[in-house]
Amino acid sequence: MFSFPVDEEIQLELLQTHHKEELYALIDTNREHLRKWLLWVDKRKSAQDFDAIIPMWIQNYAENNGFDVGIRYRGKLVGMVGLHYIDWKNRATSIGYFLAEDAQGRGIITRTIDELITYIFNILELNRIEIQVAANNEKSIAIPKRLHFTYEGNKRQGQWLYDHYEDLLTFSLLREQWEGSKKSTT
Repeated sequence: MFSFPVDEEIQLELLQTHHKEELYALIDTNREHLRKWLLWVDKRKSAQDFDAIIPMWIQNYAENNGFDVGIRYRGKLVGMVGLHYIDWKNRATSIGYFLAEDAQGRGIITRTIDELITYIFNILELNRIEIQVAANNEKSIAIPKRLHFTYEGNKRQGQWLYDHYEDLLTFSLLREQWEGSKKSTT
């Protein structure tokens, strides 16, 4: 199965059904932290909720249609990152991610997304990556900014989150922009 080393501390792993207890524990432990930004958190009430979801993730990966993978930091599952649907015709995808509250501040998501960008442009040979984040989620907004994504705009009230709407900010990175930023940093 898919296993992808980001660096000496971070590994991405395609989760299997035997990981469902570990994944549920991660979400349940971080429920209040995650539900501020993710609508699906309250829908995950037990590890069995992943019995149908994990096979869909595996199928998406097998069909070359994106993936949702666990982020392991020093062996411990601390979050997830996903390439949502891949639009092969337009050579584009979007990235989503979440991280346990106690794993923040170590550069885990930044390092992970930075390595994924290389994978997306060099291996998958896509042209465009998009990240959408809630307008009030400052830590999540910092990721695309740090990685030289371009701010494209605000999708006003773009997401219903439990009892209110959230504006969504859209950031994108194009292959030529990324290649140019790599040249300027070497």
